[in-house]
Amino acid sequence: MSDKPLHPRTRAVHHGIRRSQYGEMAEALFMTQGFSYDSAEQAEARFINSGPDEFIYARYGNPTSRMFEDRIANIEGAEDAFATASGMAAVNGALMGFVKPGDHIVSSRALFGSCLYVLDLLARFGVEISYVDGTDIEQWRAAIRPDTKAVFFETVSNPTLEVIDVTAVAQLAHAVGALVIADNVFSTPVYSRAIEQGADVVVYSATKHIDGSGRCLGGVICGSRHFVREVAEPYLKHTGGAISPFNAWNMLNGLTTMDLRVRAQTDSAMKFATAMEDDLKLPRVIYPGLASHAQHDLAMRQMGAGGTMVAVDLGSKDAAFKAMNRMRIFQISNNLGDAKSIVTHPTTTTHQRLSEETRLQLGITPGLLRLSIGLEDAGDLIEDFRQALA
Repeated sequence: MSDKPLHPRTRAVHHGIRRSQYGEMAEALFMTQGFSYDSAEQAEARFINSGPDEFIYARYGNPTSRMFEDRIANIEGAEDAFATASGMAAVNGALMGFVKPGDHIVSSRALFGSCLYVLDLLARFGVEISYVDGTDIEQWRAAIRPDTKAVFFETVSNPTLEVIDVTAVAQLAHAVGALVIADNVFSTPVYSRAIEQGADVVVYSATKHIDGSGRCLGGVICGSRHFVREVAEPYLKHTGGAISPFNAWNMLNGLTTMDLRVRAQTDSAMKFATAMEDDLKLPRVIYPGLASHAQHDLAMRQMGAGGTMVAVDLGSKDAAFKAMNRMRIFQISNNLGDAKSIVTHPTTTTHQRLSEETRLQLGITPGLLRLSIGLEDAGDLIEDFRQALA
């Protein structure tokens, strides 16, 4: 082959494979929690400095999880990655393993409820947290201080789909030496250019689009080799946040079809959002791919597409519940990124622990529905929503 860089879709199929002596075509699943050594001297040497294909214990690393880490790091454009038990284990590991009491973090306030919980936990341990409207660069500028240790945000917020200007925030953070940690779930690895745009650390819930079939939990931290191996890994391997080999194997195989799945879902999401806005005339349709979205131009520059998530407001909890209960194709659940389309009512599920005042401040109204568009026919999804509103 030529020296021309391979397309991410090609790398998602081939990169990071570790074949055994049998030369298997499918990636092997190494279901083992430990590894044996040829000698006591070899065991001693491995604990002092293990090589890239030398393993100690599944909590520290496993050939299957290492294949997944190599592949996602390559797709993301990161030096290295560490796979975790869940997306929240990745968020927790990236933040908790890095900061100490007295440190200062600036975060966007529009976050998934569990992300807010982790930040609240850090505050209880003496870390100062400043919250800002993530879409307002002047608020970032005012909040970031010379002693700021890190900034944290969702590149596209859950559930109101606000888009953060990664480059602008990163420039402000880097000017004071702060680390940029981005939760990139809604952007997906397919549309992500977060590291190129200035993020130092990118975390994913692999449970979502990377698996893509709702089978198991997983997460991953992508970043520099120093951060991954010397900051995140020690914390995660000693506190038990590493991924299981079986889950890593599912995620590894999910990567092979992720590009095709996510692009098809995004195409359907655009058709669905357009129909909601133009045909059904819903008063509030939130989708970064629509020209009506407040950060549409930024989303197109940053991601190049609108993604797989749509939010609509039906005006009240009662209307939202009635529509959800009439849906035939959309499944009521709190997951996303699945092959099956999912409808979620954030006020009563994913963001229910927030106060009503905070939810309304974030735009999470009682009638808001979060829609994860799956692999079904877009016309069928539109018709399902149409009859649910009848």
